[in-house]
Amino acid sequence: MNMAELSNLSNLSIVNAALRGSLRANEPMSGHVSWRVGGKAARAYVPADTEDLLVFLRLLPADEPVLFAGLGSNLLVRDGGFRGTVVLMHTSHGEIRMEDGLLYAEAGVASPKVARFAATHGFEGAEFLAGVPGTVGGALAMNAGCHGSETWQFVERVQVMTRRGELHDRAPSDYEIGYRHVALGTLAVTAVRQGADEWFSAAWFRFTPGDGVRARERIKELLAKRIESQPLNLPNAGSVFRNPQGDHAARLIEACGLKGFAIGGARISEKHANFIVTPGGRASAADIENLIEHARAAVLAKHGIALTPEVRIVGEKV
Repeated sequence: MNMAELSNLSNLSIVNAALRGSLRANEPMSGHVSWRVGGKAARAYVPADTEDLLVFLRLLPADEPVLFAGLGSNLLVRDGGFRGTVVLMHTSHGEIRMEDGLLYAEAGVASPKVARFAATHGFEGAEFLAGVPGTVGGALAMNAGCHGSETWQFVERVQVMTRRGELHDRAPSDYEIGYRHVALGTLAVTAVRQGADEWFSAAWFRFTPGDGVRARERIKELLAKRIESQPLNLPNAGSVFRNPQGDHAARLIEACGLKGFAIGGARISEKHANFIVTPGGRASAADIENLIEHARAAVLAKHGIALTPEVRIVGEKV
């Protein structure tokens, strides 16, 4: 499909584009989220590389909704779809390298690849990323973590791309960083021009020089623990809720008797109560969203604790 045809289909005013990536109309997002459910994106773009993506961003109308997606492990697109453009970032060809003692990785690189790359090059500390089922961009956006470590503990600096198709470097001090939370700080927000949305495009990580063999063994141990404790044989999106301070969402949900509870084709895992699984491909996005709300209401009623979802829910309801 060429640009003129896409413009006619979607009223998206993109003309004379020298793009090298793939632009698609009415892209089923069920193929791009780990739950394997959800509606269609009006448009989806698979960039050839960073420079190509910058060109694409410059061509987008200022009012076009844009959603960046990696491996879709923290995303639910409602059944009515997303009325905008989804940028599909994950790629097996994303650049990863050592640079002046730092590990550089582009946003589309899978987080487990960073863990293996660091260990292969004799660094320790990145092992936890083997258990993060997403990309570097997603890990940066939500400060992903597990096994006592979080992404931003190791970030030296990041590169961001703007809606205007510009690249800028930022320091961790530009952000407010917390548990599963990352946002531009007040000073940085003030400095950003109106309309200049930002997305992570790459990061430089500082890990500790050490024993690569030991790091690889640690990765194996963490993955074995993950396989033992999580329902990885079924479509899921990882942990659905953040852990409240001093407690665990899984314990609270299980205490409500919700293990195995189902709405439509979505079910709270019997193996780990903070996971929702979609066995058999029968679930709708609405089933999952309703199950999330049911679990939240049950925990609030029984424990007086309002759980906060980690999952980002976007799009239109049917």
